[in-house]
Amino acid sequence: METSGRSFWMRELRHSPEKVWQAITDPAQLREWAPFDADDNLSTAGRRVKLTTVGAPSPHVTETTVTRADAPRMLEYNWGGFDMRWQLEPTAGGTRLTLWTNIDRRFISMGAAGWHIALDVLDRLLSGEPMGRIAGPAAMQFGGWQRLNAEYAEQFGVETPNWAANAPKGEA
Repeated sequence: METSGRSFWMRELRHSPEKVWQAITDPAQLREWAPFDADDNLSTAGRRVKLTTVGAPSPHVTETTVTRADAPRMLEYNWGGFDMRWQLEPTAGGTRLTLWTNIDRRFISMGAAGWHIALDVLDRLLSGEPMGRIAGPAAMQFGGWQRLNAEYAEQFGVETPNWAANAPKGEA
């Protein structure tokens, strides 16, 4: 049985690769949108960084080494045992941001819904309309999460986890 799935999300952002790079590497900006806190900047290959998962029932800290940092094009590291690869491609309108990661197949639809919302929050932050980080249990309570979870479950061919049965069914 396959225990994890490689997934990716792609977003067209109306911002320069340099601005997006700052948002995915700078600890202060990560605190505004990412599902983890970083104790140091992720912009240098070889740098050791502690990533703390937001909203976990108990503190979950991952010590990682940035394995690749080619500003402002490619960033790679491991978070919680899962490889993270961020690719930034300049476009006529800004940047195409692609995130590749592995997610345990049992939780892939939930993780996909969470990353979908996190990237929505990132886009708002970059547009000068910050809405604050929505991660962990807060993401599961966010309007639209249930719909996204169900859509990703169908897309990945897995049963929809129903851990947040009381979450609102609004739109993201």
